[in-house]
Amino acid sequence: MTQIIERPSTFGEDEPPEPLMTAMPVVPTLTLAQAINRALHDAMACNDRVLVFGEDVATLGGVFRVTEGLAETFGAQRCFDTPLAESAIVGIAIGMAVRGLIPVPEIQFDGFAAPAFDQIVSHLAKYRTRTHGDVDMPVTIRIPSFGGIGAVEHHSESTETHWLHTAGLKVVVPSTPSDAYWLLRQSITSRDPVIYLEPKRRYWAREPVDTSTPGLPLGRAAIRRPGADVTVLTYGPLVATALSAADIAAEHHGWSLEVIDLRTLNPLDFEAVSESVRRTGRAVVMHEGPRTLGFGAELAARISEELFYDLESPVLRATGFDTPYPPARLEKLWLPGVDRLLDCVERTLEQP
Repeated sequence: MTQIIERPSTFGEDEPPEPLMTAMPVVPTLTLAQAINRALHDAMACNDRVLVFGEDVATLGGVFRVTEGLAETFGAQRCFDTPLAESAIVGIAIGMAVRGLIPVPEIQFDGFAAPAFDQIVSHLAKYRTRTHGDVDMPVTIRIPSFGGIGAVEHHSESTETHWLHTAGLKVVVPSTPSDAYWLLRQSITSRDPVIYLEPKRRYWAREPVDTSTPGLPLGRAAIRRPGADVTVLTYGPLVATALSAADIAAEHHGWSLEVIDLRTLNPLDFEAVSESVRRTGRAVVMHEGPRTLGFGAELAARISEELFYDLESPVLRATGFDTPYPPARLEKLWLPGVDRLLDCVERTLEQP
């Protein structure tokens, strides 16, 4: 994308002619939803084997308009609507991948992934191993995920633990528009299946997105805020919450929090985690899902196993509760927020 600057067409006798136009690169400012749309568009433009499909993704452009314009641009053969049958959506994606296509199906909401569970766990995740690596499975399943939008039942689930416990799947969770663009582009080129979880409440977050310069590769964490006292490990929708908590901690308590955005949960950049925890000696993990057997439990266990002698206090977790996701009017009380995180920070700093 270029910005054209027009110049005068007449010059004095002794003046060298100026160029009629100068091309300047323009970095567009995009919302996270627009960045995903741009990533899909660019992937489809680069490779005619990439297909996008799911419930209402073509005619409507998706519930959140993330796929808007793709059907008009690429036609009904490459962007199309499906029946309300998540198992079938994933099933046909597997068949397409076997035949050499690159499907990017959408599951309309996180809670709707349950009907596709058998196809994902029994077949999608196993196919490359089943064929001794002879058949690639380049399927990227996009799932609008997590809470914070005041939705009804089955529209605000945190399903990442299901997919993380299924060997053979990569699990990706962007938190910024730039990451949303590049992580999706990288996921679509992966030979392995990817579960791409989109934080719904961050769809309207906006920032400049450079689509010409690749960001961090898939499998690398990002330090969103350097700090010295406590490492905060999080991802997706709660990165912004953790950064807000870090501002408050610094202003009101003098605590220096290092906020690490994991970005991809599998593969996990444990090297970045360990480097930070070794420096701070303390760690708090934050995620929306229930506490028991959430991803925070795995991180706490691994940090304790591998970094035990570097820790000044136990690893703590700021999470959702071990209950079904609540009605919208109770959502703010259920979701982990700034107060729940800072409570964990205070407790870990109280340890001698």
